[in-house]
Amino acid sequence: MQIKLHSKLKLLTVLIFVLFIGASSAFAQINAVKNLPKYDNQKYHFGFLIGFNFADFKITHIPDFATADSIFRVEPLGQSGFNLGIVTNMRLAENWDLRFVPDLQFSQRDLEYTFYVNGSPESTEIKAIESTYLNFPIDLKFKSNRVGNYRAYVTAGVKYGIDMVSQKKVENLDSELVKLERQDYGYSIGVGFDFYLQMFKFSPEIKMFTGLRNLKADDPLIYSTSIDKLNSKTFLLSFTFE
Repeated sequence: MQIKLHSKLKLLTVLIFVLFIGASSAFAQINAVKNLPKYDNQKYHFGFLIGFNFADFKITHIPDFATADSIFRVEPLGQSGFNLGIVTNMRLAENWDLRFVPDLQFSQRDLEYTFYVNGSPESTEIKAIESTYLNFPIDLKFKSNRVGNYRAYVTAGVKYGIDMVSQKKVENLDSELVKLERQDYGYSIGVGFDFYLQMFKFSPEIKMFTGLRNLKADDPLIYSTSIDKLNSKTFLLSFTFE
């Protein structure tokens, strides 16, 4: 629990820092020389994305969890990872864009199991679950009016992902293995800033993804039977260059 709280505090600190830098830079650019003055008149823009993610689970236990097997508690432990992607942006209107940013997401999520020992919750075991997702997100982007070399924006969209290293179909001869479904989907919301530099547009963005699919694969082993649902919960701090 302390590890999870510490990781979330670090993530929150980074996000606040990025937002502060973005807001400060915006005020500094109000009277600046306008870079890329015809940039937003183009129908399409392309670029690339580099991001840092914090992947976690939302757990729903089985109804009779308190009396099931020898497990006392199951807690998710989020871990950090990174994303690499390609940006395709289509201008819809003065303040609206449609974005398609397929990316590779390298992430890890842990599950901490606490077991009963002689009637007391004493033994703890952590199961690491690594994933490499090929994601296909589509987002609608609403932008503020441009002020100097700056815009603020918000996004909302949906995402479909395929775990390229899913072990769902592996014969589970090893009781240590926790299986997940290969495909995931859900919705996301985000906020960011566009900075118009001399040669390109730079955009830091914070996005939260909530998975709608139950990722827990059918498995008769104890590590899976104590869980009813596993849903993705991911935070992404990304930097795009267009």
